[in-house]
Amino acid sequence: MKDKNHFLPLLIDMSDKKVVIFGSGSVGERKANLFSEHADVTVVSRGFSDFFFELERKSHITLMEADVGKLSDDDINMIIEDAFLVIPATNDRTINERIVQLSKGFGILTNEVDAIGDVTVPAVIKRGDLTISISTTGSSPAFSRFTRQQVEKIITPEFADMIRIQDEMRTYLKNEVPDQKDRKEILWDVLESKEVWGGLEDSYEKGFKRAQGIVRKKINEKVR
Repeated sequence: MKDKNHFLPLLIDMSDKKVVIFGSGSVGERKANLFSEHADVTVVSRGFSDFFFELERKSHITLMEADVGKLSDDDINMIIEDAFLVIPATNDRTINERIVQLSKGFGILTNEVDAIGDVTVPAVIKRGDLTISISTTGSSPAFSRFTRQQVEKIITPEFADMIRIQDEMRTYLKNEVPDQKDRKEILWDVLESKEVWGGLEDSYEKGFKRAQGIVRKKINEKVR
């Protein structure tokens, strides 16, 4: 049995990657909806709901009608050979296991429904450039969702605005403050400012102006 302790959370650029999903049930829907925002997705199934046709219209997704259980190994190999990730999500465990074994023959990563595959898909929180992933490595998907809901209460939309402010102020300070240690100290003052966070609750502009005031004051103090 695969050791869960060897799973390492990574952020991967999926923009030029191909993901193949076998099956169009509820699991297939969730996976297609997630990956179609970031990768080229192919879904193989005997039939498709309106959800998939709508997804095909607005995203990078290809629908391939085929009875997965009747596909030969050669047929499956042709479909998956250039894939980065394969997701067997049919309602037949035997078929899913066959797809996994064929994928391993190409060295392709798999995200399995019935077992722990090479890749687990975490619960994700996105706030602008901030990405937080939560996973129990398949032990309890419900607990992952529960944890995400709790963290979302803390990681508010203002976090995305603070990252934006930090990025702009960091660029500005590189030209104004030569010492990296001083720049770091100023940025931390902005991060810990209740006034800036309070301003962001009203608008980005108000938070930015308050951050700008802190930075200018600190620069003046350093110059003296």
